[in-house]
Amino acid sequence: MSYRVWGWGGPADEPVRADLLALGPTLQDAIGVQAQTPLTPAPDPRLPASRRLGSLPPSLRALASDDPVDRARHGIGRSYRDLVGAITGATGDVPDLVLRPRVEQDVVAVLDWACDQRVPVVPFGGGTSVVGGVEPRGLDAAVSLDLSSLSGLVEVDEVSRAVRLRAGTLGPDAEDALRPHGLTLRFYPQSFERSTVGGWVATRAAGHFSTGPTHVDDLVESVRAVTPSGTWESRRLPGSGAGPSPDRLLLGSEGTLGVITEAWLRAQPRPASRWAATLAAPDLATGGRGVRALLQAGLLPATCRLLDPAEASLTGTLATGEAALVLGFESLAAPAASDGELALELCRGEGLRVLESGGRGAAGQAWRSSFLRAPYLRESLVLLGVLVETFETAVTWDRFDALVAAVTAATRDALQQVCGGGRVTCRLTHAYVDGCAPYFTVLAPSRRGCEVAQWDDVKAAASEALTAAGGTITHHHAVGRDHRPWYDRQRPDPFALALAGAKAAVDPAGVLNPGVLMS
Repeated sequence: MSYRVWGWGGPADEPVRADLLALGPTLQDAIGVQAQTPLTPAPDPRLPASRRLGSLPPSLRALASDDPVDRARHGIGRSYRDLVGAITGATGDVPDLVLRPRVEQDVVAVLDWACDQRVPVVPFGGGTSVVGGVEPRGLDAAVSLDLSSLSGLVEVDEVSRAVRLRAGTLGPDAEDALRPHGLTLRFYPQSFERSTVGGWVATRAAGHFSTGPTHVDDLVESVRAVTPSGTWESRRLPGSGAGPSPDRLLLGSEGTLGVITEAWLRAQPRPASRWAATLAAPDLATGGRGVRALLQAGLLPATCRLLDPAEASLTGTLATGEAALVLGFESLAAPAASDGELALELCRGEGLRVLESGGRGAAGQAWRSSFLRAPYLRESLVLLGVLVETFETAVTWDRFDALVAAVTAATRDALQQVCGGGRVTCRLTHAYVDGCAPYFTVLAPSRRGCEVAQWDDVKAAASEALTAAGGTITHHHAVGRDHRPWYDRQRPDPFALALAGAKAAVDPAGVLNPGVLMS
């Protein structure tokens, strides 16, 4: 299968056999999993001819692609399930067509046609969903609506410090456009290089920064979307008490209520001062108490990543058998070091010890490097027969220790039963005054031909454990199709009825991303 179907990067990033063979012997020592003979990706797909191309009106045909590789690429996200399926050629359901609107009126025309023909439409931004959000799973002859041509910076309000961006704008392109204005969105999810503004809003994404305005919710000033029932656009306001927020209903709607075409987002000047430190804690629980002390003292570190001992070792951050806390502060004006020194004092009081401070030291750099190369490394691991996946949650501080213990134990037991062993690591990605977001990584030997079934069993055990322990089924990965069973149980029944009512009102034909969030 072509790397442009399943790859995270460009052609130069595709793993080559020599490198895979060289990596293999280190896996046993590094992650405790024996490498298998590298998989040879399947040839490019041969798909049946599009059943929808002939029904398109002439005005839409210029927007359409029925190229098999293009269709296959738009039939997957970037979960373990997607990666295995694409590499082995088992891509499952793929869109019948890929449509690329160039202006908002094209989106209107596509939805008019789709409603008339009862064609499912799956909005597609950067295709980085790890929860089945962009797959037309179980949908008959669906089309993928690729927003990549609907991109760019439209307007800058320097007085209010806000910017209007089209939905298909990639993260790096948004930052490049804002740089001449001295502004930044300060929003860097791990998928930054491939994800889009519209995708961030549709999935309620969270950025790399651990505290403060890190969720896209915090950035949104106004959203514009096209629905089958008309255009949905909120008024630009810093805040409003005028009933339930129209923006908040679109945030996290995952393309089920409308196709987001533009958003006004709050921007800020680029930081003038930075400070960083790395600390060690005897264990994750002790580190968690240190993080809680910082947030409850009113400090808002930009980076506050707490890694358990296993993850600290795997990432090269700390190899002493201790947990590692990577801290970073930023400031627009005053030196960031003052907050940093107070943070060190508070952490010492909770039993942590300082390894390095004041600059971006070796341990912090190791963590950052590991974070950035993770999507590329995962491809190599999958090719070598490693089941590698992540899942995340959020929980209040009073239940944090118990949740981590329960989820780790349940996941480890499932790995033993399903895979014959494996490793589970945990880190905190985001922190709040009242809780935090634990993020788990799973590494285990896969069984060729059964990889997806193995992960489904492990995921089910982990999901049951984290919801039973009081966590949410997702903190920032969205719901998609993969989390639906647990999301349905988590949300209140009256809210489910209200959401279904909103769906029926704006999408009476039910064509927008069926199966995500609701049936």
